Amino acid sequence: MAEHKIRSIFKQGPVAPAFIAESIGKHSTKTGIGAHSIFMGQVRGDTIDGKEVIAIEYTAYEELAIAKFHEIRQEIFDKYPLTCLHVHHSLGRVSAGELCLFVFASSAHRAAATSACGEVVERIKADLPIWGKELFAGESYQWKENKPL
Repeated sequence: MAEHKIRSIFKQGPVAPAFIAESIGKHSTKTGIGAHSIFMGQVRGDTIDGKEVIAIEYTAYEELAIAKFHEIRQEIFDKYPLTCLHVHHSLGRVSAGELCLFVFASSAHRAAATSACGEVVERIKADLPIWGKELFAGESYQWKENKPL
């Protein structure tokens, strides 16, 4: 039950595809890894009540979210034999089509990486104080409701 270092999970604006590629590339020297599982959340351009979502503006109670995520991360490392677990969630405005969440789990074998990645995504959605304001064309908005699987 080793402690694993944690940095802020938050990034201002969208998660760039180049950042994701660089993150993956950095793991090529870790030859004990046999599997990576990746989840990338993208802002959908939904139509709600006839209005088109053009972006989501994310806010969070950062201090509490980081502390809670530290607990979740430790529980995941205690439950699964992972090598690495990285999470990056957007704050601020993310336009439809851009990435807002990147979860990257690595382990010696695929079952642990896949299970841990899925569980982390669900726990982020259910347990962290992160809110999304869906911005519609024409300057109206509504607060997004996270829906379970």
